[in-house]
Amino acid sequence: MLRRLFPHPYLTVVLTAVWVMLMNEVSLGYIVFGFLLGTIVPLLTAAYWPDRPTIRRPVRFGLYILLVLWDIVMANITVARIILFLPRSQLRPAWITVPTVLRTPEAITMLAGTITMTPGTVTSDIATDGRSLLVHCLHAPDPDAVRDGIKNRYERRLKEIFE
Repeated sequence: MLRRLFPHPYLTVVLTAVWVMLMNEVSLGYIVFGFLLGTIVPLLTAAYWPDRPTIRRPVRFGLYILLVLWDIVMANITVARIILFLPRSQLRPAWITVPTVLRTPEAITMLAGTITMTPGTVTSDIATDGRSLLVHCLHAPDPDAVRDGIKNRYERRLKEIFE
């Protein structure tokens, strides 16, 4: 019965939390309305999600979210320094191919989204077979280090969470 009412329980929780954050005030009314949205939206879209994504380690997923938020803050500072203080002649933009061992679409999408949300990098293409990502970096004096950083910092954790 609960599976039918909450086909995607994590999505319900996330939508509720996002609604309350958008309202910028914690009140019973906003929480209840957010919970209603968080219940109705997954019910209406459940038919489009035939295979439910499996998060094998939800605690690690929460830690991953915190890591990404931290990295976004730090990358904003780094990008600001690059824009304000690095002479244009010293800027080293690069296209980097990041091979991936991830196999589930959710994990690959999370990796691509994480890269794009981090200022200074953007995922511009995913290989047809899903085995590599094409990433553009604003400043990458050592492209191999950037690739290895993505694989060690994000891909390894996503593999533990989803696969």
